[in-house]
Amino acid sequence: MDRNAWVRHYHYSPVFNPVKGGSVSDVNDDLSKNEVSVDSILPDDLLERILAILPVASIFRAGCVCKRWHEIVVSKRFLWNFSFITSAQKPWYFMFTGTDEFFGYSYDPTLRKWYSIDLPHFVTSNWFIASSFGLVCFMNNDSINELHVCNPVTKCSKRLVEPSGIKSSDYSALAISVNKTSRKYKVSIVRSKQVPENFYEWNLSIQIYNSETMIWTTSLAEVLNGWRAGDESVICDGALYFLLYSTGVGMCDHRHGLIKYRLSNRSSKGLLMSNFIPAPCSLTCGRLMNIKEKLVMVGGIGKHDRSDIIKGIGIWVLNGKDWHEVAKMPHKYFQGFGEFDDVFASSGTEDIIYIQSYGAPTLLLFDMNHKQWKWSQKCPVTKRFPLQLFTGFCFEPRLEVSP
Repeated sequence: MDRNAWVRHYHYSPVFNPVKGGSVSDVNDDLSKNEVSVDSILPDDLLERILAILPVASIFRAGCVCKRWHEIVVSKRFLWNFSFITSAQKPWYFMFTGTDEFFGYSYDPTLRKWYSIDLPHFVTSNWFIASSFGLVCFMNNDSINELHVCNPVTKCSKRLVEPSGIKSSDYSALAISVNKTSRKYKVSIVRSKQVPENFYEWNLSIQIYNSETMIWTTSLAEVLNGWRAGDESVICDGALYFLLYSTGVGMCDHRHGLIKYRLSNRSSKGLLMSNFIPAPCSLTCGRLMNIKEKLVMVGGIGKHDRSDIIKGIGIWVLNGKDWHEVAKMPHKYFQGFGEFDDVFASSGTEDIIYIQSYGAPTLLLFDMNHKQWKWSQKCPVTKRFPLQLFTGFCFEPRLEVSP
């Protein structure tokens, strides 16, 4: 593996600005100067191991202590070793402060702190966003052929070549998957466009970008009857999953369904609906995520007599073609959001799922391992006007991955 590729464009900078008033103190807050000087007797390899087990934000602050520590945390060997320790790092959640702003706050569930972080200046909450293994892909909502891949921690970013062919679509769903061994990645776009003057038929296409070849390919193009794709997709265990939405034509038990498409397929024209998986129940919305190579869906559960009105939130995992319920949000947490819309933001990876209402900067966490619900620390984002919307995305804080 090319270690130099890992640190290409890696810039050390204090990107984390902890928000004052957090409940958890800084790791060095209680250390005196005499106690800190113990590092002078530690060899570099031992000090490197100690620093590598710190939370990511603490590593950046450690680099400000002295020249020796700075040289260690930006060294190739440190980044190499850090990659084998970061399994203990929990995924973060970035929350936008406004619709047209590229800066916001990221929540670290390990230290229970919010940090002020700036995204690339061109990104706003209106962009399509997908993440995988430390990288985040952004696609312009106004110009759907403009895509960037970025590491939000190191600030390393790359603009992808524009996909050819389709110049517009009614709906687009973005996904990215990073190979944890080679660090190569694939980006997929599922596009859906209504056939002119025919609400029943929708053109669907799947375009895939391979970072190794730096080429886009159109993997599939066909027409769906009575269903359309939306803006929800994820890559999991070598397969692309995306939600379908009923157009309301004909008899249909549920408003949502799921398609599983193997990325290794070159074409399955006319056979796409053979991989259709019905939603587990009547949903107001669904959010897909990759949790340790298992497909997980967080969905708003609709009322029996009014399926478009939310009465609760459920979490399901897909086994084969069967949905298995993991948990339902307890009513006290559902009420804790205040007024909850029928649609909401939710994303996750590893063992953590984040759920956020569009109407408030309130953030709820669900631990898949322990089946526990927990509120985050209060976010410093404030609601400035009644119709202000809030959203965000989950990502893994990693130092060794670059686009």
